[in-house]
Amino acid sequence: MTNVLVVKANNRPSTEGVSSKMYEVFMEEVKGAQDLNVTTFDVFAEDLPYFGQDLFNAFGKVQSGEELTDIEGRLLTAKQKAMDALTAADVVVFAFPLWNLTIPAKLQTFVDYVYQAGFAFKYDAEGNMINLMPEKKAILLSARGGIYSTPETAPMEMAVNYMRNVFGGVFGMSVEEVVIEGHNAMPDKAEAIIAEGMERVKAAAKSLSAVHA
Repeated sequence: MTNVLVVKANNRPSTEGVSSKMYEVFMEEVKGAQDLNVTTFDVFAEDLPYFGQDLFNAFGKVQSGEELTDIEGRLLTAKQKAMDALTAADVVVFAFPLWNLTIPAKLQTFVDYVYQAGFAFKYDAEGNMINLMPEKKAILLSARGGIYSTPETAPMEMAVNYMRNVFGGVFGMSVEEVVIEGHNAMPDKAEAIIAEGMERVKAAAKSLSAVHA
């Protein structure tokens, strides 16, 4: 049995958000697969207070045995839930848009929770980074209305690039990417662009069951 964690990071309806539709298509494709245990983590539905000083205060209070405030307790609970979900997953699928050149803030908070030394990576005696999740796979399902795959625009794209660097580069996961782009830039071709992209989403989903059957 392969444990698949699907992190849904777009709260727009699928009629408006292409990455929301990618999520729905992926979920429909894996539905009923006997060899897959699929769990969804919706970052817009979860209680995910932003990463900041309150969390560091909570760490200190836990060590000293002091009572936590409400926000501190919520932060520790949310952080642990995200880490537990990632720990349990063999494959983690992220469905997210490019918003203002980067990922949604709620997805950033999820990443902040799990980006922890000793959990996702560590350093050896010489200061070299050691990946701690090389046995896991990440699938990035992302949509962007503009075109960010040209030499001129690629450096501006900080969503897929960021997620690849975190989960592939730092955590050590193997990374597969399914990107749909240009549907807003080329409205006359939008239907074909999206349809072709959804076929690639289906193929990514099917490969999970085929590999582990």
